[in-house]
Amino acid sequence: MTATIVDDLTDTTSNKNQECRGQGMANVVSGFFGGMAGCAMIGQSIINVKSGGRTRLSTLIAGVVLLIMVVFLSDWVRQIPMAALVAVMIMVSIGTFNWESLREFKKHPTSFNVVMLATVLTTVFTHNLAYGVLVGVLLSTLFFANKIGQFLTIYSEYDEAANTRYYYVQGQVFFASTTQFLDSFDTKEALDTVQIDVSHAHFWDITAVDTLDKLVIRLQREGIEVKVVGLNKASRTIIDQFSVHDRRDIGLLD
Repeated sequence: MTATIVDDLTDTTSNKNQECRGQGMANVVSGFFGGMAGCAMIGQSIINVKSGGRTRLSTLIAGVVLLIMVVFLSDWVRQIPMAALVAVMIMVSIGTFNWESLREFKKHPTSFNVVMLATVLTTVFTHNLAYGVLVGVLLSTLFFANKIGQFLTIYSEYDEAANTRYYYVQGQVFFASTTQFLDSFDTKEALDTVQIDVSHAHFWDITAVDTLDKLVIRLQREGIEVKVVGLNKASRTIIDQFSVHDRRDIGLLD
């Protein structure tokens, strides 16, 4: 998170994986010497950048100065009033807060505002940024899944001569869209054959495969022959691996 913010402030790019590896190894090594695990704190990093720091030297100097203050100047540091330190942290928070987000609150989607408020409130009340980020990520995931789940279209055509119903599925089939997928089929219609064209659809998870199983079994119970056509390679792989109904009866076709 800190690296992403610093990248935005400096209009540069960084290797997040390299940062995580270096930080992880440094924390492991410091543990053998009784040290605490740490990372680049957002507040301090932003103050460093806004003060003109642009290279690794600025980070090294900040760490060395902090080490000297803790090890050699601890008696002097104790003399600093807590109220002064609180004032400094308040100014840091004011400087790092994105005030534009308040002005654009009405312009943003409701889901974005909910995620932002939930993250802030969780962090404030738990005093733990990790919890706030976790809540924000979970909410973002749920909102994203709900949004993608709505992009599912199913329409059908009836061939009276062959007494066959052709269903055409377009979109993403996963746990958030399986209810809509199942409700789009009429399993009680008197038909000889049902053909489901999924050329423009993708099955993502086991829930989607289970829903296809339920649909096929319901149709077969009514004496209807079922054909699923147009499966892409990834969808076919997950269906072949986790499907429980007899696939020979529905004729999985390319």
